[in-house]
Amino acid sequence: MSTPWSPLLHWWFGSAESPSEVAREKNGLWFGKKQSQDADAQQRFGDLVDQALAGGLADWTDSPQGWLALVLLLDQLPRMIFRDTPQSFSGDTRAQQVVSDGLKREHDLALSPLQRTFIYLVLEHTESLQAQDEAICRFTSLIPLVPESERGYLTQTLDYAKKHRVVIEQFGRFPHRNEVLGRASTEEEVDFLKVPGSRF
Repeated sequence: MSTPWSPLLHWWFGSAESPSEVAREKNGLWFGKKQSQDADAQQRFGDLVDQALAGGLADWTDSPQGWLALVLLLDQLPRMIFRDTPQSFSGDTRAQQVVSDGLKREHDLALSPLQRTFIYLVLEHTESLQAQDEAICRFTSLIPLVPESERGYLTQTLDYAKKHRVVIEQFGRFPHRNEVLGRASTEEEVDFLKVPGSRF
């Protein structure tokens, strides 16, 4: 049965079944930085992103799949559509609340392990050490849920979660966001940002 969020989830996850196949097919969309992909996201889902950022689509959270889609509209798509502007983080506060509410309802347990990574990424995006610890715990819990041959992508997400935690532990925030958000960087942060890979 088609739902309002079906086109978004199909675009984001595709039709492959195994985590490794989905990751191979969609990794460029998820983590690539291409103007063409950003423009495609705007054309396809810009109106829904605007509604989500304005506080709409709350009824989507009644379904685990709708909840996941709303999280994508708040957390992932603004980072594409509004890349390198303060608006790219404009959905973070609501995304954090939507994720928190859904986790209390155990909506994540109704999703596939790979789908759950995009729920837990919201925790990883939070400039809070407590949220970082929870992200690591939840990413860790996913790995035993799939066969060893399918663990590559999930292991990678856990590794990145650990790297994010190290940054928050050291600085209390993500220095690579400072310029976009108009925050002054400390001398230590400036030096850190010169290190390859420090900007995720």
